[in-house]
Amino acid sequence: MHQEILLQKDYLTDKTLSSVYFGGGTPSVLSPAEIQAFLQTIQQHFDILPTAEITLEGNPDDLDSSYLQAIRQVGVNRLSIGIQSFNEEHLKLMNRSHTATQAYQCVENARQVGFENFSIDLIYAVPAPNHESWLQDLTFALQLRPPHISAYCLTVEPNTVFGRWKDKNKFIPTTDEFAAEQFEFLVQKLGENGYEHYEISNFALPNYHSRHNTNYWKKGNYLGIGASAHSYNGESRQYNISNNALYVKSLQKNEIPAEIEQLSRQDHINEYLLTALRTVWGVDLDFLQKKYNYTLPEKVLKTYLQAECVRITDNFLQLTPKGKLLADRISSDFFVID
Repeated sequence: MHQEILLQKDYLTDKTLSSVYFGGGTPSVLSPAEIQAFLQTIQQHFDILPTAEITLEGNPDDLDSSYLQAIRQVGVNRLSIGIQSFNEEHLKLMNRSHTATQAYQCVENARQVGFENFSIDLIYAVPAPNHESWLQDLTFALQLRPPHISAYCLTVEPNTVFGRWKDKNKFIPTTDEFAAEQFEFLVQKLGENGYEHYEISNFALPNYHSRHNTNYWKKGNYLGIGASAHSYNGESRQYNISNNALYVKSLQKNEIPAEIEQLSRQDHINEYLLTALRTVWGVDLDFLQKKYNYTLPEKVLKTYLQAECVRITDNFLQLTPKGKLLADRISSDFFVID
């Protein structure tokens, strides 16, 4: 990965970095010295702003006080903690190695060593007879009052453990209605406690938006390092190969292990619609017109306006609370289809 940083140093024309994100997989298996070494290599080829957001994803059982203190000293200033649930049975179902007690302790440890900026992940729509366990998760999360909360709906994909269990009737996913009800509880409870719902899955107290993820949603450029990492430079998308052995072999030959996809006008428009409509800022209709000469289909727009799923404010198209339940469907209905 150090070698890839060297080979990819000219990928971004703007060498000034406002965020660095150690994520995907479990980067908390890295030692503090390894994290420091990566940051030093990045600094050799890029300018990391003094105010940059430097995030590390981690599991609660990895983030003890000594580790947190050490990574803070080498430059990490934000955490993304994969708590997922405070329900022991749900943690076991999701094959998490930590307990609810460890989740609480991790947050306490983070605060004690000086981390003011951190996020916790939660998962809803876990199979249950009613909403009691999810409401308890929200209560426990709000007692901790993290600056940022990311909450994701449990989805069952083919060729995963849950997917195979589903095929064998060992796992029965929740209904869409059940998941929607839990999403509505999520939005209501967090809104009542001062969290801004600034992206479909993300909630933040004032001044604690994730800068790194916001850059994705606002069509900013980024460089991804490592097997399976994705990059975007404004014109094309780059995908690193996912096989670790082939990734290493390629870099040993000083070759960038990536495929490049040149994005068409259709790709740019549809990706922007998909990501921007999920955010509190919404879709900039002037930007679509000026950059891509694209106007939303009038019939589709009228239908969703009348259904009160979207609104237009200062020429920005935004989802209403009702529309947030249908975000992917709405954005896809606005897509350009050749």
